[in-house]
Amino acid sequence: MNDIALARQRNGQILSHCLDPNAAAELMRQRPNLLSDTRIFLAASHRQAMADAVSALHRVAALPGWQEAVLARAPASARHATALSGVFFGYDFHVCQQGVRLIEINTNAGGGFINAYLLGAQQAGSPLPNRADVEADFLAMFRAEWALADKGRPLAQVAIVDETPDEQYLNPDFELCQQVLAQAGIGAIVCPPSALRLDNGRLMHEATAIDLVYNRLTDFSLDMPAHRHLRQAWEQDCAQFTPHPRAHALHADKHNLVLLSDPGWLASIGVDTEARKHIAAVLPVTEMVESDNGEALWARRKGLFFKPVSGYGGKAVYRGMNVTKRVFAEILAGNYVAQELATPESRLVEVAGQGVELKYDIRCYAYQGRIQLIAARVWQGQTTNFRTPGGGFAPVVIV
Repeated sequence: MNDIALARQRNGQILSHCLDPNAAAELMRQRPNLLSDTRIFLAASHRQAMADAVSALHRVAALPGWQEAVLARAPASARHATALSGVFFGYDFHVCQQGVRLIEINTNAGGGFINAYLLGAQQAGSPLPNRADVEADFLAMFRAEWALADKGRPLAQVAIVDETPDEQYLNPDFELCQQVLAQAGIGAIVCPPSALRLDNGRLMHEATAIDLVYNRLTDFSLDMPAHRHLRQAWEQDCAQFTPHPRAHALHADKHNLVLLSDPGWLASIGVDTEARKHIAAVLPVTEMVESDNGEALWARRKGLFFKPVSGYGGKAVYRGMNVTKRVFAEILAGNYVAQELATPESRLVEVAGQGVELKYDIRCYAYQGRIQLIAARVWQGQTTNFRTPGGGFAPVVIV
């Protein structure tokens, strides 16, 4: 039996009671579906395909031809130069019958610290990465970002910024990040944008100057009026931002999936044969939805998934087989991409004493083209969510 068949076999067998209830209780008290009481098995060959693709995509984004094409249509804030790469890129994959498929690239992927915590909240069993090692890697990433800023002094103060952070479902991620930074002697505050202000060329939180903004906002270009001061701080280098508008434009804009689906164009800007091979191996063909291809897309809709270019978090997405004429007219009028359908495989979990098949996807947390942690999300429904009994984040075991 090869590794792919072995992973599929193990995911088809009920595995539960993986969580240490005492260790997991704090995170799950108000979020009962945040952590799944199971594990996902992933074939080593699939893991390698993901790693190869992540590395190739990072190299592509560094090419002058790629940057010229992408930044030409990007928001103005994305054209501000920065040495920082961006922390917590998330490459989301579906494991399908035909292999692994890259569904989306995120530049502010949530859950990294939660999934590190999850590694330390497991009962004995399958071999998993060590929580302390993963957190040390994350800490080194923040320090590496600061080193790229070349300020000649240690990182002293980080602001972890999101809208109403106390109300965010992934708020524990912020708190765990804050703890890891604090244990390393780095000050860290969790705050909304309104808690920050500009003062004499520095971004301030009360009387404390901020060195680095860990930016969790979904206003990727910092265009909202409420974020005007952050936009100014970014463009005037009053503080360093990670991730930042430039990273989103170069890596996560869904227009990019259309460019990546064109191997001839990739070759023309200097993408080498090996990188094109690794990208083509995992990327579902993606195309813009436009009036001139609308009729053809409607005819093929059952094999497509429609996503808004500016969307995130599975909002306003449509599986083609469920799309009506009325909804398709809205898609045509909107700014959408159509992606080849990549149906995820399932995992058998125990819910209320019964075996239930739930979907899962794989998130690769990466920095500068290197995977740091692989985690899974288990759910039921059209898109990933944290509303499914038995679902949530789950650790990944490589077989």
